[in-house]
Amino acid sequence: MNTKIFFQIAFFFAIAMTAKAQQILTVEDAVKIALENNYEIKIASNDLKIDQQNVSLANAGVMPQLNANVTDNNSIQNTTQTQSDGSERKLNNARNMNLNYGVALNWTVFDGFRMFARYDQLKELEKLGDAELKLAIFTKVSDVISTYYNLVQQQQQLKALDTAIVISNLRVTTADNRYKIGKASKLEVLNAKVDLNTDTTTLLRQKELYANTKIYLNEILGRDVKTEFAVVDEIAIDETLLLPELMTLAEKQNPQLQTQIINKRISELQLKQVKASRYPTVNITSGYNFSRTEASLGFITQSTGQGFTYGFNASMNIFNGGLQNRNEKAAKIQVENSKIVVEQQLQTLRSQLSSAYQTYLTNLELTKLESKNEEIAKENLDITLAKFKIGTIAPLEFREAQLNYVNAKVRNSNAQYAAKVSEINLKELAGNLSLSQN
Repeated sequence: MNTKIFFQIAFFFAIAMTAKAQQILTVEDAVKIALENNYEIKIASNDLKIDQQNVSLANAGVMPQLNANVTDNNSIQNTTQTQSDGSERKLNNARNMNLNYGVALNWTVFDGFRMFARYDQLKELEKLGDAELKLAIFTKVSDVISTYYNLVQQQQQLKALDTAIVISNLRVTTADNRYKIGKASKLEVLNAKVDLNTDTTTLLRQKELYANTKIYLNEILGRDVKTEFAVVDEIAIDETLLLPELMTLAEKQNPQLQTQIINKRISELQLKQVKASRYPTVNITSGYNFSRTEASLGFITQSTGQGFTYGFNASMNIFNGGLQNRNEKAAKIQVENSKIVVEQQLQTLRSQLSSAYQTYLTNLELTKLESKNEEIAKENLDITLAKFKIGTIAPLEFREAQLNYVNAKVRNSNAQYAAKVSEINLKELAGNLSLSQN
């Protein structure tokens, strides 16, 4: 018996030393790593950079266009010319050349304010990209924090199952000693060993789940999935959340709601651009050109010219078969739809918050209840274990007390995790998911 106790102590000492040797990963560190490495966040961040680059006067059509042009046409022809007096002139392989080059300026100075509406739309698209980035960050940070505390929960359950193994080993040892001195049957020893094997199987399954969850957390952190780390021992729950405050924050900060509000503004600006077609479009043109012409046969064999050109053109749609009215009606319907979507998103958000808050309150109550249950189960186990050692209680009753204690610890751990997830969901909906979760 002393040898077995020695090996048990050595085993748990080795586990403790291994945990200390591993790097402790805090939830703040996990979030920081995800923000730097996660692929989805990187893609959303790059999309925002594209939207930022698109916000320019040139992209909106406000700036003039200056182009350099060159045209060089050449020909070799057998040419016959008939003069006004009836005489003919002929030349084979007559060479002709026409060269033009220069710069041309084209500037739309008025298009019914379409260009300004387009510029405002590009700004709104940038805001939309920013809202989508925030949504990607919140979603991934929520996933990271939930997975992290899932590991904490599983770690707590591993400790509970480790305790069950220690107790089951003690039971096997006690039953074997009692059997050797004739105070217990072989059946009692066998039952104790079967229960030990059952507890060991449960522990192995829990270790497998714990290892796989660590792999998943490394994956969403965007690092080597084999990276070893340890997590903290406890789950701290924020019990101060209030529904009215969460509602106010959500209406101002929720990324999904903000996305729909921005989409509504984009639809309104699109309608402005459609209406701009009712106004005339005025363009200014200018340039500086050089031309050279050569001909082997003709009155003028060579001519050159250079200088400025300038002018303007204006156009206005008078009738296009009713397309203008149709386009405006479609754009107005799209604006109306975007308003409806905003109202729908707001209603959905309020519903989700109310439901999530009720779940949050229930889970807080369950954490208190399960904590008390664990204390009661621990006290019951201590009393039962003392009686079992002196042989005044049946093995079946001891096993029942042991399972009650382990199940109470597991339920308490599950309740804490459920309450933490409820807290995370509420803060995510409110757009107020802080990086400080301890």
